[in-house]
Amino acid sequence: MDAPDVIIVGAGVVGLSAALEAQAQGLRVRVIDRVGPVAGASAGNAGAFAFTDILPLASPRIIRQAPRWLLDPLGPLSVPPAYALKIAPWMLRFWRASWPAQVRASTLAQTAMMNLSKATLDPFLERAGLAHMLRREGNLQVYEGVREFNASLPGWETRAAAGIEFTHLKGDGIAAYQPGLAPRFTHATFTPGWFTINDPKDYTLALADRVRENGGEIVIAEATALTQGGVQTSIGPMQGRVVLAAGAHSHHLARTANVRIPLEAERGYNTTLPPGAFDLRCQVTFGGHGFVVVSLGSGLRVGGAVELGGLDLPPNYARADAMLKKAADFLPGLKTTGGVQWMGLRPSLPDSLPAIGPLPGDTGAICAFGHGHLGLTQSTGTARIVADLLTGQTPQINLAPFSPARFTRAT
Repeated sequence: MDAPDVIIVGAGVVGLSAALEAQAQGLRVRVIDRVGPVAGASAGNAGAFAFTDILPLASPRIIRQAPRWLLDPLGPLSVPPAYALKIAPWMLRFWRASWPAQVRASTLAQTAMMNLSKATLDPFLERAGLAHMLRREGNLQVYEGVREFNASLPGWETRAAAGIEFTHLKGDGIAAYQPGLAPRFTHATFTPGWFTINDPKDYTLALADRVRENGGEIVIAEATALTQGGVQTSIGPMQGRVVLAAGAHSHHLARTANVRIPLEAERGYNTTLPPGAFDLRCQVTFGGHGFVVVSLGSGLRVGGAVELGGLDLPPNYARADAMLKKAADFLPGLKTTGGVQWMGLRPSLPDSLPAIGPLPGDTGAICAFGHGHLGLTQSTGTARIVADLLTGQTPQINLAPFSPARFTRAT
């Protein structure tokens, strides 16, 4: 192809979605990735378009639970001792983001982002010819006893105010949505506006195919430094408007432009069991234990939890084992043999909002990273915003809460 108008760094679901939206605006696109499409978190996530998940992870509730969770090295939230000192500044920012006024602001911003992402999803899938991969099965959040259920009610009141549909259930009513749960789960809430892609890896690979079919390039190369109007790579310099969508590695590239962004790798684990391991009717979230169970085209996936351990520590697959053991207790009859384990790096910012918008400085780069658990969920909304910024149009939501400059300034 001729010299590209846009160079997108990162061939995950956010980068490839942005590439397709840019192509829809008539722009010539090159995607570069140091490994190739679907090398990171886009390959092994839970496949959810979790549009009802508007509450930030940084919140008073999490701060209250964190000390208990942190005492359990295999629990829902952990920090390996070898990484504790390094992550302390990030944790301080996380604590500040959990103050009530900031939580309210983050919730409003996240709600706007979710509404945009939900509105753009169906048109995006139709244009890409991938609507058949979406399943609208909903999500069942389950609770162990009335105390845990009551503790969730303020969050559901917030969702109700945002117009999110849900149904509270208890006792035998739960089985109408998902038979076979252990009786310890006495209450549940079903949200129909939570969708699932048939398989996130297959979906993202299909996006890569569409980018190529539209005349775009996908090049294996490592971006090493941002430059004015381009990027230096392992195969030479490239000129074009840069979109930084490199997931958990994005902050390293931003640093080459003298911009510090407090991005952390939130390590998630899962085990994918063979198809037929359990008759799962919808995605089930065990919120008190920090993991989900979802049926995908590739099998039954049990995964989640948060391990704040950076990019370089070796995986601790005992975390995946612990979740699988719990899943067997919670879903009697679950067949736990033949599973494949995986660990991925979710790019997370301390206030639970992604960085979307111009990178501070004079490189002209646009940021599109830091979505945490919600990269797939917010991929089409982010792609729409990026395309608007590339073409000089006004984005449909206020980008101030997502500004990369909210944490830092050029040095």
